[in-house]
Amino acid sequence: MKTNHFLLAAGVSLALAFTFSCSSDGGSKLEEHTFVDIRDNKTYAYVVIGSQTWMAENLNHAVAGSKCYGGDGEVYGGLNEEAYERIYITLSAAEVRANCAKYGRLYDWATAMNIASTYNGSSYPVSGKHQGVCPNNWHIPSDDEWATLINYVESQGGCTYCAGNYLKAKTGWNAYEGISGNGLDTYGFSALPGGDGNSYGYFNDAGDYGNWWSSSEYEIDSDAAYGLFMGYDYEDAARSFGYKTLLLSVRCVQDW
Repeated sequence: MKTNHFLLAAGVSLALAFTFSCSSDGGSKLEEHTFVDIRDNKTYAYVVIGSQTWMAENLNHAVAGSKCYGGDGEVYGGLNEEAYERIYITLSAAEVRANCAKYGRLYDWATAMNIASTYNGSSYPVSGKHQGVCPNNWHIPSDDEWATLINYVESQGGCTYCAGNYLKAKTGWNAYEGISGNGLDTYGFSALPGGDGNSYGYFNDAGDYGNWWSSSEYEIDSDAAYGLFMGYDYEDAARSFGYKTLLLSVRCVQDW
């Protein structure tokens, strides 16, 4: 996985279910697997990709410190070219709720890891599978587990720096110079561009970029942690790192 420096800036049980649908030719096919997180009765899809089982959507579990995109703040709404200033706007309550339904919630690193907020500014040693804010039997992916996903997708595609094209959803990504930023969603991972937020109450780039935490700290700076980044303007899924106080998406991976 190549590194992208874009981000460096200011007791539950599960109910499992299987959903089937009919194909257009009259036969049946497995559409998706689902499970219910009984903490809040939300149903999540999941997919098997190589040796791993991933949630097929971002986590949307409400805990203190998590926010919907635009919640309690302002979102980037364009650029004032004359003043060379970014324009920020306030979303309605309905728009904020819709963002949570579409993208899941955004979490700072300590909230995602379900540890004290002081660890956003200091080192927290992680060993093994760290559940964090994920449901039981699921955990926050490590940097190595993200690498395993990317390496598998690229090996199956016979390409390099192309995993985003196979993991991004078929709709929901903005276009770049007239070219669609959507992906093939070959594995049902259905990655969406949920953007990010910061501690100052500003949210940026929903529709353009998706950013997901890992449980692995950045070796050079204990204030930062690794994650995964996808953009509308290229086909890669890139390793990234950012300050732990950023609000990013969470995608859980199963323990087995």
